[in-house]
Amino acid sequence: MKIRLLVASLLIIVSSSYAQSLREKIEKVVSGKKATVGVSLHDFGSQQTLTINGDKHMPMQSVYKFHVALAILNEVDKGRFKLTQKMHVKKSDLTPGLHSPMRENFPNGGVDLPLSELIRYMVAESDGSACDYLFRLLGGPKQVDAFIHQLGIRDVAIRETEAVMQARGNWDIQYTNWTTPKAMLDLLTLFYQHKVLSPSSHDFLWKTMVSTMTGENRIKKLLPAGTVVAHKTGTSATREDGLMGAVNDAGFMVLPTGKCITVSVFVSNSAEGIEANEQIIADIAKLTYDHFVGMN
Repeated sequence: MKIRLLVASLLIIVSSSYAQSLREKIEKVVSGKKATVGVSLHDFGSQQTLTINGDKHMPMQSVYKFHVALAILNEVDKGRFKLTQKMHVKKSDLTPGLHSPMRENFPNGGVDLPLSELIRYMVAESDGSACDYLFRLLGGPKQVDAFIHQLGIRDVAIRETEAVMQARGNWDIQYTNWTTPKAMLDLLTLFYQHKVLSPSSHDFLWKTMVSTMTGENRIKKLLPAGTVVAHKTGTSATREDGLMGAVNDAGFMVLPTGKCITVSVFVSNSAEGIEANEQIIADIAKLTYDHFVGMN
């Protein structure tokens, strides 16, 4: 019994020391940067969790489209909508000024698209018009906010649409849509553990996140070719003085063993520039990947 207790104690000490080495490496990455960086990660294999600035309010930008996707798919699971259901998209639904591949493909609107395609546009291509269409379908941002709170995730606020957030002169509005890194970790964990959606809706959203076409220079950039990454990015505009409110990436990466890690990096109020901000995320993701590959 004493030998077993000693071995267990040694394992705890080694595990704690190993996690501390990852924290120190990540802190070196962010040291001296003119930015606030929030990090949360969890390895579902070893059950290790690490957060940096875990309780800070971080502007989400388009990361909140993951929250919107959960809310609309929950309505699918309740039978209110079907993924195959056709949604009529009018020209007035295609807000000028928003990032919107859907508007580029159908500039005059007047098209019927399945709900699944609207969700794909929103998540995989970060389409602002698709996001606001789904907000309207749900009854507005407050309905999404309430749904996420009902899941037990309290440190999150979803207040404004894409159109309002991206309007000229509304720089501070982006800070009303916020999460803490810990809250993002908790939400991603609930999703991963199949505690939010039905199996079919879960699989649909997972595959959609894997197909994400934004953020190639963030979590995915330095990982081995072929690494499965399911994620949602978020990016603010750049203010005249060079400040960026948010450069984010949140989601999952799958190790060669098949074990999964959730990792979120929020780079906020940064004067570093877009390339440096994305490099911060890429470096943290690679350090995390290498750390847990070494453990599994």
